[in-house]
Amino acid sequence: MRYTARWARRLRSDEGSAAIEAAIILPSLIMFLCLAIAGGRLVTSGSKIDAAAEDAAREASIHRTAGAAQGAAHAAATESLNDQGITCASTSVSINTSGLSVPVGQVGTVTATVNCTVNLSDLLLPGVPGARTLTSTATSVVDQYRQRGD
Repeated sequence: MRYTARWARRLRSDEGSAAIEAAIILPSLIMFLCLAIAGGRLVTSGSKIDAAAEDAAREASIHRTAGAAQGAAHAAATESLNDQGITCASTSVSINTSGLSVPVGQVGTVTATVNCTVNLSDLLLPGVPGARTLTSTATSVVDQYRQRGD
């Protein structure tokens, strides 16, 4: 009888249940943490890319020729991304400078679009792509009374 009672106590004891609970819960918590980090990285990168597009559009709008505006906008976007600590796997900047060719006295606009591929592969999270391309567009007004280039 004593031998049976001892086995019954062992079967009902909760030794090892904490290890089983941890084995079930811990992977879910780690995955949630990685998802939060990925989401945070995308949100902060998106706002910094927005700022880079605004800087590029503003820089392009103060130049008189399309060529000078293109070069200045590319430099401004690159500098803005570097200053904010964004490392893009690939970056592209496109500028619409058609607003620089409107006659003096009319309002023109310059639009800058910045594409940045943000790397997520270092998170090692299943189901998350290795990289995500974020795009931001900003428009800046060209002074209607400023002289235009030829």
